[in-house]
Amino acid sequence: MAQHRRFVPTKGPLARSNSPTRSLQRPPEVTQRAAPVVYGKPFVVAEDESKNTFVFKGGSWVPHTATIAECRQTCQVKQLPQKLKNMTRYEVRCPVGHS
Repeated sequence: MAQHRRFVPTKGPLARSNSPTRSLQRPPEVTQRAAPVVYGKPFVVAEDESKNTFVFKGGSWVPHTATIAECRQTCQVKQLPQKLKNMTRYEVRCPVGHS
């Protein structure tokens, strides 16, 4: 059996004239993208409950100069799932040329 086509209402010609693709507006200006950031090797930073940060160097945990909040402003920071003696571990990757 043949199927009967159902009526589908369409928008009138006014809706088509307002579309942004059919107008005479100028396209947006092309801007240069910034060069992609290249990050260095990751290192592990541990943060305790009082927001003190430590880096593992020479077989022991030594205090780190920057907090995790400061590292997030310039570096790539990823929280690791494992805890270390009630400290949270983070993987930090700084941009090449910065430390």
